[in-house]
Amino acid sequence: MIIITGGSGFIGSNLVGALSERGGSTLVVCDRIDSAERQGNLAKHDVAEVVAPKDLPKWLKEHAGEVDGIFHMGATSETTETDFAHLLDNNLGVSMMLWRWCVENDAAFIYASSAATYGDGKQGFDDDNDPAALAELRPLNAYGWSKQLFDQQVLSMSAAGYSPKKWAGLKFFNVYGPNEYHKGGQRSVAVQLFEQITRTGCAKLFQSHHPDYDDGGQMRDFVWVNDCVDIMLWLYSMGKVNGIYNCGTGKARSFRNLAEACFAAMGVNSCIEYIATPIAIREKYQYFTEASMLRLRESGYNKAFTSIEDGVKLYIRNYLSTTDRYR
Repeated sequence: MIIITGGSGFIGSNLVGALSERGGSTLVVCDRIDSAERQGNLAKHDVAEVVAPKDLPKWLKEHAGEVDGIFHMGATSETTETDFAHLLDNNLGVSMMLWRWCVENDAAFIYASSAATYGDGKQGFDDDNDPAALAELRPLNAYGWSKQLFDQQVLSMSAAGYSPKKWAGLKFFNVYGPNEYHKGGQRSVAVQLFEQITRTGCAKLFQSHHPDYDDGGQMRDFVWVNDCVDIMLWLYSMGKVNGIYNCGTGKARSFRNLAEACFAAMGVNSCIEYIATPIAIREKYQYFTEASMLRLRESGYNKAFTSIEDGVKLYIRNYLSTTDRYR
């Protein structure tokens, strides 16, 4: 039996889909199914049971010995959340509880960290598992700090010999793909550009306020959601590969590149309007993020990553342009 917390969310539901297609395991989702979009995210998949988050501790107690592993994708993920007490309770406290449960019940534990832990990127984007290097990171928001605190606890507990039989944390970069429709303003730029182009024929990108970057030249590590799922399943299958890993492609691309990929996939002539970056976010706006994927490669992962040209084409033609957008 495998539990997926946050299983009706974006990455979680794509993971559920892959596990369902693979077969061989009873799947239990822990989440709040509170919208039609979240229902759609799970509708096609073989899920044995859905457990409300508040009922999870009791459920785990009743099913001790039956669970092979937990994929912990659930969290308060809004980067604008300012209630730090809530973030500590939900993103740190729940994660600590699940870690302890997996240690005590001989279950694997794969969890979602975040590239938000890297802050403005001045310390680089190297997934160094040295606690001293991790302590140098300075997230820019409370969400990033909550993820950073759990990463630090994980490394400390693991070093002390208190860890699940199999564990890994994933620092997700700019993930895009199907089943993100419930996320509102937190949806990927890919789907937002698709909607802009559909409505107006043009895409809007931010102007550059940095001398080293052209308008629309700001860069991100855009990663196709299925690549993230492949990495998680590979780590889950590798008993001796433990640690915190970046989950990106290792190749930063510009927002202009992303927009051009959307135009190409939609068969529309390029039309880009550059708008000023809002003052409220301009000071902390990141101009470059790129995951270092060396640790994952050195651990043995050798599958190629999907280019934004191929990923955006898959997304738009197989999902966004169809009557059924869900995986």
